Amino acid sequence: MLRVLLEEGSIISVSGCLTQFYLICVSTIVECFLLMVMSYDRYQAICNPLHYNSIMNFRFCTMLAFLSWFLGSAWPLIAVIPVFNLFFCQSNVIDHFYCDFAPIMELSCSDTSLVEKEVFISSFPTVVLPFLFIIVTYYYISHTVMRIPTTAGRRKAFSTCSSHLAVVSAYYGTLIIKYIVPFRGNSHVLNKSVSLLYTVFTPFCNPIIYSLRNKDIKSAMKKLHIVPWSL
Repeated sequence: MLRVLLEEGSIISVSGCLTQFYLICVSTIVECFLLMVMSYDRYQAICNPLHYNSIMNFRFCTMLAFLSWFLGSAWPLIAVIPVFNLFFCQSNVIDHFYCDFAPIMELSCSDTSLVEKEVFISSFPTVVLPFLFIIVTYYYISHTVMRIPTTAGRRKAFSTCSSHLAVVSAYYGTLIIKYIVPFRGNSHVLNKSVSLLYTVFTPFCNPIIYSLRNKDIKSAMKKLHIVPWSL
């Protein structure tokens, strides 16, 4: 994507384009699953603190991470394989930064309605369900936190979730905007702008957001007077 931006265009083979599309799907789905696993971790830490170490042990965490990557790598094949079987006989110019689903569909001369339905249906258990799971876990977390009698205790409990909530908001916010925008018609500029936000802004912010929870980094930033003392 950086090469396309710097050179104002680039050349990629059909197989390379579809492979890039598959890897984008993998990274998107794995991120959704990992955010869901992290919300479950926060749920256990706040709602079941006495059993946290026995439940979230090394073996169980390793299994959750493995399942996230395994499902994230296997599930996109449901959408990618039908795309591989499409015929491309129209323009060979992709008006985008990378090989995303929408521009690929616009270049195909096949009937893409079935493929679009398959992608929409397959995205429900990989994107929507993890998001709903996160909402449910934070409902129970909020309910538990509000029962803490002291203000300091509630603030400390909520602070353990702040980084995760910030990442979820940034990630799903851009993800939802990206797929709400209609890709057919005259929305190419808007679609590319949202895609750039989704692929660059969110990953750029993730290390910063997570680092703010690190005591050493917070101490260094406070010495430089670039972060509020209340963080």
